[in-house]
Amino acid sequence: MSSGQQRGGTSRSQVRRAELIAIGRKLFAGTSYDALSMDDIAKHAGVAKGLIYYYFTSKRGYYLAIVEDSVADLVARAGRDTDLPGAERVRRTIDGYLHYAEHHQAAYRTIVTGGVGSDAEVLAIRDAVREELTATIAEGAYGTRTVPPLARLALVGWLSGVEGVTLDWIGALEADGQPDRDAVGALLVRQLRATLTVIEEFVPQCPAPPAVLDTASKPLGDGDDQAPVTESV
Repeated sequence: MSSGQQRGGTSRSQVRRAELIAIGRKLFAGTSYDALSMDDIAKHAGVAKGLIYYYFTSKRGYYLAIVEDSVADLVARAGRDTDLPGAERVRRTIDGYLHYAEHHQAAYRTIVTGGVGSDAEVLAIRDAVREELTATIAEGAYGTRTVPPLARLALVGWLSGVEGVTLDWIGALEADGQPDRDAVGALLVRQLRATLTVIEEFVPQCPAPPAVLDTASKPLGDGDDQAPVTESV
């Protein structure tokens, strides 16, 4: 994180910075990075352009701060409920992930596709969230965040499939016959079950957890206490 992104040590400054990030998330939700100038951002935020420069140094710094905030939100939602049994935690992780993508579509696309062009810092943020989510799934399935390399590769492959499915799903949510979140979640859990079975074949020290297998087909949304998110991004 740049020095410009770290400015604002007082609680009042932190609140102000958070407000600017929230505004930016909504702006970039419906407008491309290149189409928004700093003048446009300042006008929509109702602040002097210099204030944005003070907190974020540049437009790119502002954008990176928005991406980092979105990533933190995604990881927090996907990895919540850590006190639940492993199988339920896996199910909730997948449901939280889909819930975020459904209600924060622009931010999700930015995180998964790498943001502006091939921005190295955005790609690094994306890779970090992939590592965190892979570790979260491993912990739910095996009780540890660290697994042998071949098992990790299998989980990374499954997560790549999750990203592709999710991108396609949110791109056609309004289409007739498009499955709801529960159906997509159940599909992804079932695919995870198959991945865990394959891992067991190749890495015997990572046996497929019976609890995950037994509950894999259970609908994800039943009794879900996650409140709908109404903000656009």
